[in-house]
Amino acid sequence: MTDFDVYERELWAGRAGAYERGFARLTAHAIGPLLDAARVGVGSRVLDLGTGPGFVSAEAVRRGATVSAVDADPQMAETAARNVPQADVRVAVLPGLPHEDESFDAVVGNFVVNHVGDPPAAIEQMHRVLRPGGRLALTCWVMPGSGVLAVVRDAMEQVGVPWPDDVPLSPFMAYGRRDAFAALVAGAFADGTAEELSWDFAFDAGEWWETGAMAGVGSNGVVLLRQGPATIAEVRRAYDRLLAPYAAGDGSVVVPAHALLACGTR
Repeated sequence: MTDFDVYERELWAGRAGAYERGFARLTAHAIGPLLDAARVGVGSRVLDLGTGPGFVSAEAVRRGATVSAVDADPQMAETAARNVPQADVRVAVLPGLPHEDESFDAVVGNFVVNHVGDPPAAIEQMHRVLRPGGRLALTCWVMPGSGVLAVVRDAMEQVGVPWPDDVPLSPFMAYGRRDAFAALVAGAFADGTAEELSWDFAFDAGEWWETGAMAGVGSNGVVLLRQGPATIAEVRRAYDRLLAPYAAGDGSVVVPAHALLACGTR
């Protein structure tokens, strides 16, 4: 594993519950397009990478697929196995996959490839476990993050919170644009393409703060929780100011999310 992979294991340890209650609700919006791009349907043999709480696996099962899933975090894998008992869920850290060559009709990963230290090596492993004619579909965030993904980061920047030297940036930063993401997939899949995905995400600002930043979910949360109470309070005020223009009439806020969807055929 790279140093970034080691950091990611520490980052996500113990955060499965907070992720399921908060951030997974945001990423769930991409599940339909992801599975459509991979042509997942009745009888498909599907591998769900970075399954988290298992939301992608659950929808694939609902569509009639036979599902295997992996996650690098044992607690995440336990959560997915509990939520989707029909799936074969294992612990695995990309690029390593405990599956035979050409085992699957579809390999999908919902916002996981941006969490690995060597994205090209991970793509090669995805190619290995797909059968000829099988489909790969992956989502990632547009980078640097914008919309809902950027609110906490922008609030910290307004307050002047410095980024620590020991919190690494994702190696995927180089691939978080449509053309770069397409080129990454095309390195292993001749027909690799990417498209933009955008949606409006409605949430309660206070709940999002507690289940995300204050639960230490993601690097922004890690950096925020290193600050003292006065700084955290100041960041919260900046966060509320940034969200004020997105207020909806029901007390929630509605903020755009910007992602990318790449796919290819083996």
